[in-house]
Amino acid sequence: MTETMSLAEHGRRVLLRRIAEAALAAAVVPALRARHAGAAEPTVSIDNFTFSPTPITIAPGATVTWVNEDDIPHSIYCEALSLRSHPMDTKESFAHRFDQTGTFDYVCGIHPHMRGRIVVQG
Repeated sequence: MTETMSLAEHGRRVLLRRIAEAALAAAVVPALRARHAGAAEPTVSIDNFTFSPTPITIAPGATVTWVNEDDIPHSIYCEALSLRSHPMDTKESFAHRFDQTGTFDYVCGIHPHMRGRIVVQG
């Protein structure tokens, strides 16, 4: 009977361990997925004389990449950061890392009617 109890106890421990592992996975995996999904660096598309998406909200330390999908050159200019990109031809890109919090409005340096906004909050 002791051996039977030992097998029963072993089975119960295995079952409890599997339940605990499943509960842990159910709690941790979605959080890890959300964190990983949020870790993707944002990209702003330039097309048809617009920035998209805008505004975007990022955490400090994130790098934003602008990609020119338009048929004519565009550039990025943000006075608050003294930020100025080179003129980007079609399919060229420019990236900038945002380390300080705040709201940063930017324009195309060539076509100032094109406006965008980056919100850095942490």
